[in-house]
Amino acid sequence: MTQDQQSQYNETFPDGVTEPEYELYGRGEHAVDVDPAGVFADVPDEDAEYRQRAREFSLTEVAPIIDDYWDRADYPLQLVRRLGELDLLRDGVNLDGFPHQSRLAAGLVNMELARVDASVATIVGVQGALALRSVADKGSQEQVERWARPMATGELPGAFALTEPTHGSDSVGLGTRATRVSGGWVLNGEKKWIGNGSLGPQLGLEAASVVWARDDDGDVRGFVVDQASPGYSAETITGKLALRAIWQAHITLKNMFVPDDALLADARSFKDTSQVLFATRLGVAWSAVGAAMGAYETAVAYAKQREQFGRPLASSQIVNERLARMQSEMVQIQLLARHCERLEAAGALTGPQASLAKYSSTRAARSIAANARDLLGGNGILIGNRAARHFADVEALHTYEGTETVQALLIGRSVTGKSTFTG
Repeated sequence: MTQDQQSQYNETFPDGVTEPEYELYGRGEHAVDVDPAGVFADVPDEDAEYRQRAREFSLTEVAPIIDDYWDRADYPLQLVRRLGELDLLRDGVNLDGFPHQSRLAAGLVNMELARVDASVATIVGVQGALALRSVADKGSQEQVERWARPMATGELPGAFALTEPTHGSDSVGLGTRATRVSGGWVLNGEKKWIGNGSLGPQLGLEAASVVWARDDDGDVRGFVVDQASPGYSAETITGKLALRAIWQAHITLKNMFVPDDALLADARSFKDTSQVLFATRLGVAWSAVGAAMGAYETAVAYAKQREQFGRPLASSQIVNERLARMQSEMVQIQLLARHCERLEAAGALTGPQASLAKYSSTRAARSIAANARDLLGGNGILIGNRAARHFADVEALHTYEGTETVQALLIGRSVTGKSTFTG
C-alpha cells in the first residue's frame, strides 16, 4: 500500500476496528421506499391516518424496547394499553361510541405493526381479530358492554381458546366439553397455543378467554370466561423461537363452572366459530406483508450503509439483484392483500381467496426474510439488527390461522372440486 493509499484508508477508517451503528428502520436519511409500485397511494385519508398512527406508535414506542422483550420472551403489557388508547386494537370491529374503522384501515394497522414487530401485530390479532370479534359478533348487548368494550380499549386482555393439544388444524374435532347444569355449564378440556391465555393467572390481572367447547348435543358453543375462575389454569409455553414477545398458553379446564350469561348468545355451531376465523385470515396476510416490508427495508438500509472491500454492499451487482427480487416479491403480496381487501369490503371475498392470500403472503415473506437475514451476514443473526426477528417470526405467521398445507388443500379443493382432507 502506498503512502497516499494508507492516508486515504486512515481517513476512511480512522478508528481501525470501530463498526458504525446502522439505522435499519428506514428512518431519516436512511428512509426506504417500501411502496415502490404505489399500491397504497390511493388510500383514503381516514384509513391513511390509522396507518400513520400505527407507524408512529411502532417506531416511537415499540422499536426502542422490543428487542429486549423479544430476547427475554417477556410480554410488553403496557403496549396493549397504549394500543387501546390509540384505537389500534379493534381490527375493524365497529362498536357504538368508537369511530368507524374500515377493513382497509385494520389491514394497514396490522401491516405497520408487523413491519416493526410481528409479536405486537399478533397481540392485535388475538385480542381484536379473535376475542373481541367473537364477543361483538356473537354476543348479546350485555356481553358486548361487559367484555368487548374493555377489550377494545386495552383495559381487558382477551384470548381466543379454540386450538387443543390434539386438535390444531383439525379444529373441528374439538374435544373440550360443555355440560349443562343448573344455572350454567361445566367445562372440561385442554387448549394449547392460546395467545393471552395465561395473562390473568400469571400476572394477577383481570383477563378473559373466549372458550369454544362441544355441548351435550355435539354442537359447538362459545363462552366468555374470567381467567380467575376456579378450574381455569394456564401455563405459559416456553422455549419458543418465534413471536417471543407474546405469551401463548396451555390451558386446562377442570370442572370449571360458568354461569348462563357466559354463553355467547349467537354462537351455536362450528359455523359461527368459522365465521370469526374467516374474518381473521386476511389479517394474517396483512401481517405477512408488513413483516416482508420490514425485512426488505432492513436489507436495503443495511446494504447502503455496510461497507465491504472499500465500497457499500449496495454497489455490488449481486446485492442489487437480490434486492430487486425481494422488492418484486413484496409488491406482489402488497397487491394481493389490497385486492382481497377490496373484495372483502364488497362482501365478495371467498374462502379460497382468503386462503390464497394467506398462503402466498407468508410464503413470500419467508423468502424475503431469509434473503434479508443472509444479506446481513453475521450481523443478520443479532436480534438488535432486526432481520433475525423477522426471519423467526415469519415462521409462526406461516403456521398459525391455518398451516400452509391446510391452505393448500383448501385452494386445491377449489381448483379440482375434490376434497383431499381425508384418504
